[in-house]
Amino acid sequence: MKKASLSSVYVRNEYPLAVKNITIAIQQARELGILGDDILGSWFDFDVRINRGGGTFVCGESTALMASLEGKPGEPRAKYIHTSEKGLWDKPSNLNNVETWANVPLIINKGSAWFSSIGTDSSKGTKVFSLVGKINNTGLVEVPMGITLREIIFDIGGGIPGGRAFKAVQTGGPSGGCIPESLLNLPVDYERLTEVGSMMGSGGMIVMDEDNCMVDIARYYINFLQEESCGKCVPCREGLFRLGEILTDITKGRGRMEDIPLIEDISGMMKDASLCGLGTTAPNPVMSTLNYFRDEYIAHIRDGKCPAGVCRELITFIIDADNCTGCGVCLKNCPSGAITGEKKQVHVLDAKKCTKCGICYDSCRFDAVKKE
Repeated sequence: MKKASLSSVYVRNEYPLAVKNITIAIQQARELGILGDDILGSWFDFDVRINRGGGTFVCGESTALMASLEGKPGEPRAKYIHTSEKGLWDKPSNLNNVETWANVPLIINKGSAWFSSIGTDSSKGTKVFSLVGKINNTGLVEVPMGITLREIIFDIGGGIPGGRAFKAVQTGGPSGGCIPESLLNLPVDYERLTEVGSMMGSGGMIVMDEDNCMVDIARYYINFLQEESCGKCVPCREGLFRLGEILTDITKGRGRMEDIPLIEDISGMMKDASLCGLGTTAPNPVMSTLNYFRDEYIAHIRDGKCPAGVCRELITFIIDADNCTGCGVCLKNCPSGAITGEKKQVHVLDAKKCTKCGICYDSCRFDAVKKE
């Protein structure tokens, strides 16, 4: 059997620091004689090159990535053609995440038993997460598989800023699901995250607090995925478009109760019929928020209210006379001239002129501007 002589590292073009660091590492490996021709006198030639991706999210899918490496549009192909048989340039190809390869030296040096002692029965080793959002300590964290969400968010992440209440955490990137407070003691591994409607994915972990609207969160991610879809298959292309329309209507007060079963039907169709992993996992943000925060969807549709006070069309700003000191800050900052009043007198907000920009709410130091 002929041995592979070339490896490609695919890096999104938005990550220049990653490209810089891996370029240094490859050059060091060449200088040490462990890359290039006749490696360590073995007559084995092998080199690594860097390929910058065009920034398309769908290129995280294996066959779309290989198409991109070949200079073609990043579109997936049918899965009955296995990349181990016909991959890059129709040659047998082995594809792994760089994070996977990073574990190989540790396993060689310390042994498989050592590596298997970390993690859970089915998910071994550690995982790197990007911990961001409404969290005191942001950054990359490497944790053993099986650690709970609570330990990551509150012990490592330091909890929620400003004493706000934790609401949800999304794992796995834009295609991941939103996990509620009731599941904070969930052990983090591949199987458990999938069971609750999320996934490990790219290792993203976005923390949300009480001020996040879960319907708006679902709308945001579905719109992002719609833009990133290659559009090759109908279930993903049309499903994301329709989900985006429905969620936008709900956040703007145009939702109907029959939208909820329609969302579920479209999501099920996408999971069953989409060509690649982008389409099959794309419903996760909307289905997880619908499963765990259904009351917020109902409040938007039936009551015409956004409980988190995020969706503009469903909120109203008022000035609380008991708290207003007449400082004039809101009047000065209001771009639409909706606020009137004399200095040191209670101010008044004209709802007809208000554009609901929220500047008055953000600038008031006396908690006098309220959302309803």
